[in-house]
Amino acid sequence: MRPIQSLTFLTPPKNSSPALTMAILMMVLGIFFRVIRADLSPETLPNFSPLMAAALCGAVFIPGWLGLALPVSALLISDALLNLHDGLATNFPQLLWTLPCYLVAVAIGWSLRSPKIGLWPILCGTFASSLIFYVVTNTGSWLGLPAYEQTPVGWIQALTIGLPGFPPTWTFFLNSLMSDLLFAALFVLVERALAAKGSRENVAA
Repeated sequence: MRPIQSLTFLTPPKNSSPALTMAILMMVLGIFFRVIRADLSPETLPNFSPLMAAALCGAVFIPGWLGLALPVSALLISDALLNLHDGLATNFPQLLWTLPCYLVAVAIGWSLRSPKIGLWPILCGTFASSLIFYVVTNTGSWLGLPAYEQTPVGWIQALTIGLPGFPPTWTFFLNSLMSDLLFAALFVLVERALAAKGSRENVAA
């Protein structure tokens, strides 16, 4: 009978408080960045908001059930704040498309939890989360907006050039993916640097 593998990485080690605090801070900043950008520079790099990376990395580096609850809660709160900023009511139909994407990103992050997780798996998971978010939410737009023909051609239009008078939807994906990958790399580097510092301090003690 094989022994049950240790799940100690699901709970924070004794000296993880700086890394844990930074993980929570970066996750919150990454998710609420889009709310801040809506005030400061809404026209610059539209959709440049690392939502999926923040949710995924939060699930990887924030231990226990907090790694599930905090990213999803922060995403929903940021949605509400953005709607308030734009003078809109809560868009429940839109939530039917975005919430599953949030949960998928967190689930991918949860599956990647490991004390020795490297940068490459996290970047791959971030890319997959960004792609899923792009396809699912634009499919929702295709189904929900009468301006799109309800045909395969209309669906492809929703995923590529979008509607006349607006930037092509592929540019939104590009900006979102770029912000997600950059943020994920920064998140991992900061967390690994703090972990290495904690290890050196433990050895010195």
